[in-house]
Amino acid sequence: MPALSKEVEEILNSRFGKDTVISLATAENDMPHVRGVNAIYDNGAFYIITYAVSNKIKQIEKNPNVAVCGEWFTAHGIAINLGYIGSDENRLLAEKLRAAFSEWIDNGHIDFCDQNTVILCVKLKDGVLFSNSKRYDIDFPE
Repeated sequence: MPALSKEVEEILNSRFGKDTVISLATAENDMPHVRGVNAIYDNGAFYIITYAVSNKIKQIEKNPNVAVCGEWFTAHGIAINLGYIGSDENRLLAEKLRAAFSEWIDNGHIDFCDQNTVILCVKLKDGVLFSNSKRYDIDFPE
């Protein structure tokens, strides 16, 4: 599958390549659940810091198919729990997230020593983006 066009990637990075609140939808027993989450976009995925025993993670463990929605953008994806934010394999990504979320990350809401503080990756599959009266139907590379 071809890479995203430069134009689409620039729009996505401009809108979502920083601390952004997006809507994340999961499903459980054929019932949708939607919540706002702080996320950043990077290379075809959104990254979120969350808690491993939260309802969203419990729902994702049963069904990893999710949807996201943000500023004139909606998409489907697969959610992947990348594990503890403090692990060696997550070190570089955790540093990037700490920098992106620097305005609020140290307000006591997140416990970086808690093994249940995890990084959630939403790997995008397809989406629709609107910008300057244009519609972009997107198939994200696997």
